[in-house]
Amino acid sequence: MPSECRAAVRTSGWLAAGLCVCGVPAPAAAQSIEELRDMPISALSDLDVTSVTKSAGTLGDAPAAIFVITHDDIVRSGNITLPGMLRLAPNLQIARGSPNDVVITARGLSGREGAQSFSNKLLVMIDGRSVYTPLYSGVYWDQQDVLPEDVDRIEVVSGPGATLWGANAVNGVINVITRNAGASQGLYATGVVGNRTYDAGLRYGGSAGDTLNYRLFVKRHQNFESGDGARDGSRRTQGGFRVDWSPGANDTLMVQGDAYHGSRGQGPASADEETEGFDLVARWDRTSASGNRLQVQTYFDHAARQIGNGSGRASVDTVDFDLQHSFALGTVHSIVWGGGARFNRYRIFGVPNLLFVPSGARQFLANLFVQDSVAITPRLTAIAGLKLEYGPYEASELLPSVRLAWKPNDSALLWAAVSRAVRSPTPFDRDVREFFPNGTLGITGMTDFRAEKLTAFEGGTRLDLTPQVSLSVSGFYNAYDDLRTVEPTPVTTLPFYWGNGIRGHTYGFDSWADIRLTDWWRVKPGYSLLISRFHFKDGSVPLISTTQVGNDPTHRASLRSSMDLGPQINFDADLRYVSALPDPFSPSYVELGARLGWQFVERAELSVSGFNLLHDRHQELPLADAKPVGRSVFVALKWTL
Repeated sequence: MPSECRAAVRTSGWLAAGLCVCGVPAPAAAQSIEELRDMPISALSDLDVTSVTKSAGTLGDAPAAIFVITHDDIVRSGNITLPGMLRLAPNLQIARGSPNDVVITARGLSGREGAQSFSNKLLVMIDGRSVYTPLYSGVYWDQQDVLPEDVDRIEVVSGPGATLWGANAVNGVINVITRNAGASQGLYATGVVGNRTYDAGLRYGGSAGDTLNYRLFVKRHQNFESGDGARDGSRRTQGGFRVDWSPGANDTLMVQGDAYHGSRGQGPASADEETEGFDLVARWDRTSASGNRLQVQTYFDHAARQIGNGSGRASVDTVDFDLQHSFALGTVHSIVWGGGARFNRYRIFGVPNLLFVPSGARQFLANLFVQDSVAITPRLTAIAGLKLEYGPYEASELLPSVRLAWKPNDSALLWAAVSRAVRSPTPFDRDVREFFPNGTLGITGMTDFRAEKLTAFEGGTRLDLTPQVSLSVSGFYNAYDDLRTVEPTPVTTLPFYWGNGIRGHTYGFDSWADIRLTDWWRVKPGYSLLISRFHFKDGSVPLISTTQVGNDPTHRASLRSSMDLGPQINFDADLRYVSALPDPFSPSYVELGARLGWQFVERAELSVSGFNLLHDRHQELPLADAKPVGRSVFVALKWTL
């Protein structure tokens, strides 16, 4: 597809409106950096996680391929953007194409921009609010921002989570959980200046009595142009608040909101795009003395983008409501059930070379789910769940899963799972009309486009080999069907249309370890293998190779090192290797990031961070779709009062 059509899709696809199929439990009390740093590796298995079973549990008992990026990891990495923080997860593939474009996937199917295929099988939530675009199911990462110091943890789950989280949780779930307002008291300021970016943040947290805490923040971020008159820089200003209130011993209420405005360059021949949006989230939690838990969450989200010359505008408004109830049934069963509804309204008009027919619509989604964790023996647990989901384009989908977890002892977990997930049709699949610059209709949606389907088989282990060494390994076999293809019109050459013409499978494994070599030195190696085997179904025409569903590397390896060089100085480094992309070809690369931090007074830290230090520029996506990624160095100052 020509660059004009790709730009038009980016214009329509960024919209950050969300579906939170069910809220997440309120985060546990945050742990200090010192507590996490000094904790034995085996004790990290007791960290709370919520994304696997939708109820509070520990990392050591979670029967899934889950990696937790802790607050300590984020602060010490030097990353100031959410995609940068996610690079710390060895079970994610991150590829950057420009200062504003990034592709993030788990277990492949990253798409291929030149074939109008995008990464759209990963569910991403920020404090219970899903941030995927309802127009094509992907995430536009330049629109997501958080203050790094306020992130409690990021839970990254490889593999489907549709039974709990719904359609589009196909290859993984990313759950960004910010800190309770009580953990961010006082005044905090940060400033970053570098050769490719600057960033500034200001936050104030306070309290009203013993039961109510709040915080306010504002953040400004700018990416500079990549050079040579590229005009691809961006600017974004965001502000927000959070309030946590405990009116009684068994009740908590969280209310938070954000608003932002920004712009991003689209190249020397195109006008900038202006972005704006806001959201408001409220969540109430009640836990009874017997351990029963009821949670209700609702949010409103508005997002809009306008091309700078006024030639096009897109907007989405979303209202979401979710309820979740968990309780024990006797001594054997732990049940979680709930449901939700989402209403969104979108409108797109005046975007060059792009039409949606209709140009706007109202959509309704609803779901019901139930999951039962059965303690077969004290060390053997079976988890069975089922979600019924109703969407705007297809009949109801049934999304089941079955998991089995066995703990032969307190330091080992073996698990296996079988799950079904789908990516539901969107307006981009059904209603889009894209035109070439000469006015010729290039591609059209298909009114009978079907959901893309996955049946996943997984298994893995999590081991505390010694108090200082832990290991996690998970293997998978994913069988896909009805994946989207570009098909020719039977009678004429143009327009092309979307089809469901590819099926196939992927298999491989993700692995990582956490090793404390000494009291002051810790390393985290990781390695992932991905083998993809796709083919065209009978009747489908192979206009483009099967890599249109994903141009993914076979091998990825990483090594993170964290050193405490005395009580005031720390040094962290990340080395990563990514093998070549097959079609279009992009060479393998090795890159290094590092950060040196100096706490020169009790409440202030000065640091120097560098990313992509081994090469002045390197290619992460094919040259036809993306620019080389350049070296980045910056200085940061943090001050807490």
